[in-house]
Amino acid sequence: MSSQLIRPWLNTAARCSRYSLPKPQSATHLRTLTTEAPRRLETVEDWAELTQHREQLGLLINQLSKYGSDQIPNTSFKPSDSLHKPQAQGTLSTLLAAGAHFGHASTRMNPNFMPYAYGTRAGITIIDLDQTLPLLRRAANLVRAVAKSRGSIIFIGTRPDLQPIVQKASRRLGKQGYSVGDRWLPGTLTNRRHFFGNDVDKVKAIPDLAIILNPMANMSAIRECAAEHVPTIGIIDSNVDPRIVMYPIPANDENTRTAELVAGVLSIAGREGVAIADAEAEKNAEIHAKRLRQRRGSSYGLRQ
Repeated sequence: MSSQLIRPWLNTAARCSRYSLPKPQSATHLRTLTTEAPRRLETVEDWAELTQHREQLGLLINQLSKYGSDQIPNTSFKPSDSLHKPQAQGTLSTLLAAGAHFGHASTRMNPNFMPYAYGTRAGITIIDLDQTLPLLRRAANLVRAVAKSRGSIIFIGTRPDLQPIVQKASRRLGKQGYSVGDRWLPGTLTNRRHFFGNDVDKVKAIPDLAIILNPMANMSAIRECAAEHVPTIGIIDSNVDPRIVMYPIPANDENTRTAELVAGVLSIAGREGVAIADAEAEKNAEIHAKRLRQRRGSSYGLRQ
């Protein structure tokens, strides 16, 4: 853009700067200025001036728009989006923004966590997110496969800040999703007849997959899942042995945003598995109905 088009705006800015403040005007004059009607376009020159002004303004906007932001209230990020509108695919940037790379003090690091540690900084273990991302995607594929097979999935998070997360995640799976947000009662799986009574033989009391957001506080649940051969997925921090769960996800287990991200990715994968199973069931029903119609048509032809 030429300098001639930008000069009017520069001159206006210079007139409004603190070096050339206008003289204070009376209230009557200000009231007259605010109530004065805009100048009417009466002549051809007025319309030409308006057209030229609009062209200059459009050129200026097109020239400077690439330096601005296209975020609006509907598309801008909100802290609640990680809970209500989670991402379907986890990325390194989202994990980093959620603070998933912060571990515990380096003196508390579990020796078996060494393959997932990137290093230490200021006495804090830094988790290698290049290891976390593929493990998160592996867990998402597992959840999708279990949900596709009509398996039941339970989300366990027994901290107060994790209760809405596990409840929201289980709702995305519909009838196949369950959640435990208050406290895991010991013996829920191993002594299920005491909890469910004689109906335990009629209903399915053992889940097909358990997702644990705070494993250290739910070791009894992990032991019961291991005793009942239930696969487990867990967020493993630097002070935890990754071998306590079958599918570990090394990340910060004390950060609410990290738990929201992991639970959101896994629950959306489960919802996709449920949708795939529903689509396949609908397709199989259509094929079965078509075969029945063909059989009825052929039998009617033989009778004729």
